[in-house]
Amino acid sequence: MALFRSILVADDEPSLRHVLTLVLSGLGYEVRAVADGEEALRELAARDYDVLLCDVRMPRRDGLSVLRQALAEHPHLTVVVMSAYGSQEQALEAVGAGAYDYVRKPFKPEEIVFVLRKAEERERLLRENRRLQGAGGASPAEGILGESEPLRAVLRQVERLAPVGTTVLISGESGTGKELVARALHARSPRAAMPFVAVNCGAIPAGLLESELFGHAKGAFTDARTARRGLFSEADGGTLFLDEVGELPPAAQVKLLRVLQEGEVRPVGENRVEKVDVRVLAATLRDLGRLVERGEFREDLYYRLNVVNVRVPPLRERPSDIVLLARAFLTRFNRELNREPPVRGLSPEAEALMVSYGWPGNVRELENAMERAVLLAEGELILPQNLPERLWSAPPPAVAPVPTPPQPPPDANLSLKQAIRDLEESYIRAALRRTRGNRTRAAEVLEISHRALLYKIKEYGIDADAEGERG
Repeated sequence: MALFRSILVADDEPSLRHVLTLVLSGLGYEVRAVADGEEALRELAARDYDVLLCDVRMPRRDGLSVLRQALAEHPHLTVVVMSAYGSQEQALEAVGAGAYDYVRKPFKPEEIVFVLRKAEERERLLRENRRLQGAGGASPAEGILGESEPLRAVLRQVERLAPVGTTVLISGESGTGKELVARALHARSPRAAMPFVAVNCGAIPAGLLESELFGHAKGAFTDARTARRGLFSEADGGTLFLDEVGELPPAAQVKLLRVLQEGEVRPVGENRVEKVDVRVLAATLRDLGRLVERGEFREDLYYRLNVVNVRVPPLRERPSDIVLLARAFLTRFNRELNREPPVRGLSPEAEALMVSYGWPGNVRELENAMERAVLLAEGELILPQNLPERLWSAPPPAVAPVPTPPQPPPDANLSLKQAIRDLEESYIRAALRRTRGNRTRAAEVLEISHRALLYKIKEYGIDADAEGERG
């Protein structure tokens, strides 16, 4: 049974409007067709539609502008963008703005019907997910604990990105919880009822990785005694999480790019291709931008993976969450370790130590520290001596003095333009030192685009790697 009833077609080509109206009406949909973007927005305001089929180039209002306003005013509308002049960047922009899919002209009517059928299945899963959540299902951010603003910003991104099929690159240091973010994106998505498959690309030998991801035919290599489905096939309809995606060897990068572009996999040793419908989420603690510069990672794959970047902050950037997480781990380990009597909490001295420590291993290190502390605590409170030695032997963090505005000497060059250039260069060098040469992260710190940062590095003749080594 079809979930969609009404479809609005917005296209300035009369012949295409006629064909789509004829075909879709014949399938039982209520179809209305308009010739430009302004008319489309008026029609959406006048009555409810389930689907908008929207051309990119239209008179009076372009399709991407219509897409953004339509979704802002009608969040549950399914939008499919059509264009004869489309580029890969334009397709990514449309999907990133919330379009369900992007169809390149000319197309056969059955292609649109196929897209609509997939969109209806997505809507069916989304409604079922809402029903389960309303009945007390799991929270989409289950397992992600914290109340700090940096973490809240991540959770807001999860809420915005989960309902769409956009590829997301999750970056962050080891132990920050990148897989938890990936699971939250899946749990909040229309694919929640389908498989979530996680694989650590760095933990599988390079010679076996292609077989793991894409499957293999019987006899494809020495130990391939039977045919095997790959992880992409196992995740069909759901989500595949590629952890440590920067470790992919070149051959696997080529095949992954094909999956992202064409939606099909070719098992090792097979001539046939297999269609898959998988949302890809990837994570990395390496700077993929730098790997691209070195020729170690494909640039086209980088841009396909990095449609949207979600950075998971390290624990030292969210100190207000440390005690909250520690108490949650304490409760868990009391139960798992059958601690009798249970540990009631942390002493004030232990809390102070934990908040002042830098936690280079992040949440994973904190978890291990709390397990040790629950095991070693002799009373009802965790004391400093129950914590790992590195916490109470670490020197206290240095307190930076409050800077005073510099005063130019009497004979100084008072050119504001030059002063701004000098200040800009010094901030770029400082950001590169703070991020140890990570250009992507430095751009975020400076609140400029990655491309703008690369341009300024070149303009000022800055050796980014050398600055990073000074950090």
